[in-house]
Order: sequence, then structure tokens, then C-alpha cells
Amino acid sequence: MAAIEAPTLASETIAHLGSFEIRNTLIMAWLAMLVLFGVGFATRRTGYKDVPGRFQALMEMIVEGFFNFWDSIVGDRAQTRRFFPLVTTIFIFLAVANWMGIFPGVGSITVEGMHNGHLIPMPIFRSMNADVNMTLAVALISVVMTQVFGIAALGILPYAGKFFVAPWRDPIGSFIGILELIAEFAKVISFTFRLFGNIFAGEVLLVVISFLMPYAAPIPFLGLEIFVGFIQALVFSLLTLVFVKMATAAHGGHEGEGHGSHAAAHA
Repeated sequence: MAAIEAPTLASETIAHLGSFEIRNTLIMAWLAMLVLFGVGFATRRTGYKDVPGRFQALMEMIVEGFFNFWDSIVGDRAQTRRFFPLVTTIFIFLAVANWMGIFPGVGSITVEGMHNGHLIPMPIFRSMNADVNMTLAVALISVVMTQVFGIAALGILPYAGKFFVAPWRDPIGSFIGILELIAEFAKVISFTFRLFGNIFAGEVLLVVISFLMPYAAPIPFLGLEIFVGFIQALVFSLLTLVFVKMATAAHGGHEGEGHGSHAAAHA
């Protein structure tokens, strides 16, 4: 019986473009972006008619559904409009990438190549989020944009005041500020390894099940991976939304607007 080939912890280099390494997870990221660009181009070609066709109606239903869902969490339509592009893009990109990771041929179409000094069969396509570099990149985008939204809403000095408090004025507040600053860096680690760990574990699970019972047995687990891929994308985007909402809240719970000059007035 052939030995089982478990997925490697690191992604594999399939080709080189000059000195640039083209890895199998990077190929899947490009394919996911190509799919999203294709859907966006097809949506743009509808012309946004007043009486939409089926495709435009489907896109409008998806966008409206996302907007209403995020708005139910944020509770402020103006803020929801501001956060919507970032949060929705993260969700759709991660969900599509996760689902594409279980397509036929992903992980099973291989070429012989050197990896860490050993000649092994390397998959040409591999789930994007099974590479910690990919999940780290999305995590950095999420956390950095959280700070950008916070600074834009409150201003640099008021926002920095959440983290840096003079210890001779407020020792407890200074300690809490340090903890909050550490928590911002911890978000990157949490985001990165939560998504990577779940997707990589799914890869290993499918390989093991396919090796032990190669025909009908993997089908339920493919359904499980579809669900896990959706949940992980939803958790990532929801946490991003919550963190951005918290970052734009001034001390005392008021929403900062115009660099912290005044609070938004609601009728």
C-alpha cells in the first residue's frame, strides 16, 4: 500500500518569474481574484438597469443582503456605508478562496519538484489560506485598516490617546492603554492562525479520508469544508467589522466624526 502524502506545512514553489517565487497557494489566490474580477465585469456590463435582469437582480440581492446584515451589527447606516467595501471584500474573497480549495484537481494535480531539499510530488494548486503568508497578509490589511478608520474618525491624537495615557495622570488608564496596544498586535496573530489552522486542518482531513476510503466517504467531509470555509470567512469579516466599529468609538462611547471635532447628530 502506498504511503500517505500529508500536505506540507509550507506552500511549495511551482515556478520562478525571475527571482520571484510563484507558489501554488499564490496561483489559487490569483485564480480567486480572476473569478471575482470576472463577476464584477459581468455585473458592470449589465448597465445597472432600472428593471434588472436575473443576473443583476441576483447581484443586487447579494449586496443588499450583506449591507443589511452588517447594518444590523453596526446600527448606523452612515458607518455601514463606510465599512461595507472593506468588510464585504474580505468576506467574499476569503469565502471564494476557501471554496475553490476543494475543487477537483486542487491538491491532486502534482509535479515533481524540490521542497526543503527533498524531491516530492508538489500540487500545482493548493488552497490559498493553507499558506500562513496569505492569511497574515489579509490579517494585516484588516488590522491596519482598523487603525486607519479609527484615526479618520477621531483624529490622530484622540485615537492615540486610547493607547498612550500619561502614567502620572492616570496609572490605571496607562496600564489599560498598554494592554489595548498589545491587543492590537495580538489581533494579527489571532486572525492569521485561526484561518490558517482551520483551512490547513481541513486539507489534512480530506487527504486522510481520501486515502483510507477514497470514493464516497470524502463527500460528507467536502460538505463540511464548504461550511467551514463559509464560517471562517464570516468570522474574519465580522471580527473586522466589530474592531472597526470599536476603533471609531471615542472615549465615553460616542462616535467620532470629522477628526473627533463633533459627534454625529441623529434625529
